[in-house]
Amino acid sequence: MLKKGSKLNSILTGTCPKCQNERMYEVKNPYKLNTTLKMNETCSHCGTRYKIEPSFFYGAMYVSYGVGIAFAFAAFIVAKWFLNASLLVTFFAIMGTLIGFMPIIMRVSRNIWINLFMSYDKKLDKTQS
Repeated sequence: MLKKGSKLNSILTGTCPKCQNERMYEVKNPYKLNTTLKMNETCSHCGTRYKIEPSFFYGAMYVSYGVGIAFAFAAFIVAKWFLNASLLVTFFAIMGTLIGFMPIIMRVSRNIWINLFMSYDKKLDKTQS
C-alpha cells in the first residue's frame, strides 16, 4: 500500500522515521485516551531516540492546527455540499469531527513533526537484506 521508506508511510502508520520497523507509540489504539501520546523512548530496532530534546513535541501543536483545519474543511465539504445541511448542522458536524478525531489529529501531528527532522535510513532497516 504505502511504500516503505516514504515519509507518508511513517506519518500514517506512526512508525519509526529512521527504520520504519516499530511503532513509536506504546499503545496502537489512539482512542485509549490515557495513553494516546505515550511514546516509546527509543526504537528497539535501530535505537533512534524519539524525543530529540526536552519539549520537542511542542512544535507539533502548530502542525495540529493545520491538520485540524484540514479535518474541519473536509467535514464542511461533506456536510454543506454533499449532504446539503444547514449552517447550524454543518457547524455541529465540524465540531463533532474535530472532537471525534482529536486523538488521531494529535498523533498525526506528532508524526509529521518528527518526520520533518528525521529521514528514513535504509542501512538501519534490519528487515531488508
